[in-house]
Amino acid sequence: MKLRFVLSQTWMNLRRNGAMIVSVMLVAFVSFLFVGASAMFQSQIVKAESDWYDKVEVVVWLCPDGTSQSVGCSTGKSPSQQEIMNLISVIHNDLSDTVESETYVSKEQFFENTFLKKYPGGQYKGRTLTADDMQSSLRLKLKDPSKYKAVSEVLTNRDGVEKVVDQRQIFEPVFDVLNRATVMAVSLAAIMIFVAVLLTGTTIRMSAASRAEEMEIMRLVGASNWTIRMPFILEGAFASFIGSLLSCAALAVLVQTTSGWLSSSMGWIPFVDLYDVLLVSPFIIFGAILLSSLSSVVALRRYMKA
Repeated sequence: MKLRFVLSQTWMNLRRNGAMIVSVMLVAFVSFLFVGASAMFQSQIVKAESDWYDKVEVVVWLCPDGTSQSVGCSTGKSPSQQEIMNLISVIHNDLSDTVESETYVSKEQFFENTFLKKYPGGQYKGRTLTADDMQSSLRLKLKDPSKYKAVSEVLTNRDGVEKVVDQRQIFEPVFDVLNRATVMAVSLAAIMIFVAVLLTGTTIRMSAASRAEEMEIMRLVGASNWTIRMPFILEGAFASFIGSLLSCAALAVLVQTTSGWLSSSMGWIPFVDLYDVLLVSPFIIFGAILLSSLSSVVALRRYMKA
């Protein structure tokens, strides 16, 4: 009987306060859309980092023929085969716990497989370059990419080594920008959630004020405080539930559209997809209902002073 009464009162509240309920739904929709977007931003960063960092290498550029600022290139000549073998021995002996594998790339291989693809015909700044103008290198795959400094300390300034470059340095500025964008999205989402909580509480208080006489009568006939409060709590929870559902649907459309558009031109980047939206959606919906219920409870405690 109590459940039937609570549900009937909730339905009555929803019909009476249609405009205010719609406003709560819209604020919840916008607020949790930003929450979902910030979660997708962070998921995108994690996906890109894990994929790219698994592929990047430490490049040990060997000395070119001619002048170089590196201490290890004082002879002005590219390293001999023996010097290269010595470097590989150092890697095997001193960096066996850090380096997973190494690959030697000769001048000719770099010229044919990399340089000519970027500069057809070998034309670069008005000059025609050949394989002799290139540098050979050692490409190191690390077991843990974060241990780049250990590799750099061991190999920098050794005979035949011009410089040691960590390819992660190329991506880190991009990740910094994305992380800042995520912080901004989270900050805006927090503000919007605060507004949603305030609006829900205000709506519930106004709804309770309009039915003050009915609530007093219910008290006189022995209704408990929770029986009186529950229709109002369910009212706010329902509005937030619908708003959060709409935000999840909008997030799915945005992710599907954006990922499909970007993947056609940047297929080398792993993008978030509908599966990621499905993973975060239950948290968005549960969070919306929980925050709405808590704000309703607080608003009714203050209003009813019970």
